[in-house]
Amino acid sequence: MTDVVMPQMGESIVEGTLTKWLKKPGEHVERDEPLFEISTDKVDTEIPSPAAGTLSEVLVDEGKTVGINTVVARIQESGNGAGPKPKAAEASRPAAPPAAAAPPPPPAAPAPVAEAPVAAEPAGPLSPLVRKMAREHNLDLSRISGTGAGGRITKQDVEAFLAQQSAQPAAAAQAPPPSRVAPAAPPLRAPAAVTPVPPAGQARTRIEPMSTMRIKIAEHMVLSKRTSAHVTTIHKVDMTKVARMRERNKAAVQAQYGFSLTYLPFITRATVSALRQYPLINASIDGNNILYHNEINIGIAVALENGLIVPVIRNADEKNVLGLQRSIVDLAGRARSRQLKPEEVQSGTFSITNFGSFGSMMGTPVINQPQVAILGVGTVEKTPVVIDDAIAIRSISYLSLTFDHRLIDGALADQFMTKVRQVLEDWSEDVL
Repeated sequence: MTDVVMPQMGESIVEGTLTKWLKKPGEHVERDEPLFEISTDKVDTEIPSPAAGTLSEVLVDEGKTVGINTVVARIQESGNGAGPKPKAAEASRPAAPPAAAAPPPPPAAPAPVAEAPVAAEPAGPLSPLVRKMAREHNLDLSRISGTGAGGRITKQDVEAFLAQQSAQPAAAAQAPPPSRVAPAAPPLRAPAAVTPVPPAGQARTRIEPMSTMRIKIAEHMVLSKRTSAHVTTIHKVDMTKVARMRERNKAAVQAQYGFSLTYLPFITRATVSALRQYPLINASIDGNNILYHNEINIGIAVALENGLIVPVIRNADEKNVLGLQRSIVDLAGRARSRQLKPEEVQSGTFSITNFGSFGSMMGTPVINQPQVAILGVGTVEKTPVVIDDAIAIRSISYLSLTFDHRLIDGALADQFMTKVRQVLEDWSEDVL
């Protein structure tokens, strides 16, 4: 029998929410086949099975939040005589479907939609989170198409439906009481030009629960602000030499390797050089002790549809620009398709966030605990600058370093940024 546990998806993560089971008790699962989905502040992803066999027992229901290393299920490995056990496990769980099929009666209001979600589930029980969202928004789930396993309605399906409904003047899932449809502007009201009145039945606000990932991100950001003394220094960097090197090589890189060459691997390479020279910025704090990390593992922030994740390039100091670009493309792609492994969001020693890809010039990022610094990258723009009393057009970017003033002083932070700037402004390393 193999225990399946809630994995740790980052050093500071102590719990995770099991959002969906992809297998049912009694079903066969292969080793490394997706078994269930989890959500934390760092990742919203599928977790593979640790062994091949039969899912004999599910111990944690969908929508439940449990601590890391909690046993959530058990797998009877193939060849261990597990024939009857899956049946018993399966027989012990029909309590869930009846619960889904008989929800609490709706309030005295005549709207029947509180009953409809349950009756409209053809593919197995709804998760507690989906049920809760349906109750809170008075939704008829028969109007929502499920994209989960076997057509099951997921949290994302409900969120997409709510977003679609908010764009329409009157949501069909929420029929307004007839008494509120009628008040056709009495003569006592001011002329219509003064204040536009929303269409009958359209609320002035919309309440939507945060996703698990968003809740965890919020907790993590507040914790970081409480933990570290945040200070930010911003440096202007002339990226002209890097821009020319990139321009010379991007077509060949695209043709030979199938991915674009961006500015980010150049900046990561320069950051690695500076971290080697100033190892305190690659350290972390443990009480009154300083932990110096022998590895340089760079976390690269990746924007997702509903949050942010920071997968880690391990031993980034051993990679050249091409290797760093390959790692960035690979990690970002698998982060967006929810295929990251737990260890790929762990053990980061320094982070980079590229808000310049969205057009931002500069920012003050929040430190990714337990690290002590994070580099923010602004957009690269051609800008007129004064060089030797003459105006020239250069490719300029603003890099910002947010650092923990408990450990790093301003002088050290600026020395670090000067090193990063020098590497980029004097770039000479070939790409191919």
